[in-house]
Amino acid sequence: MASYKVVVKPSAAKELDKLPKRDLQKVASKIKKLAKEPRPVGSEKLSGQERYRIRQGNYRIIYSIEDVIKIVRVVKVAHRGEAYR
Repeated sequence: MASYKVVVKPSAAKELDKLPKRDLQKVASKIKKLAKEPRPVGSEKLSGQERYRIRQGNYRIIYSIEDVIKIVRVVKVAHRGEAYR
């Protein structure tokens, strides 16, 4: 399977900067793995939109996939209580 390019939106990058260090490492690892497998086990398509989410502890990573040009765009990284607002 061809590798995807992972692009993090500036707003998602700001959210990443606010995470505690130990959580940041785990979330960053999950994001990097999206390059090889954009639809890993445990990912879910969000209803009503062309976005997916994966969980990492209490955090949710919301992203979209553009299969034609092989890009995964990380749109949002947030605590589970705030992720879908």
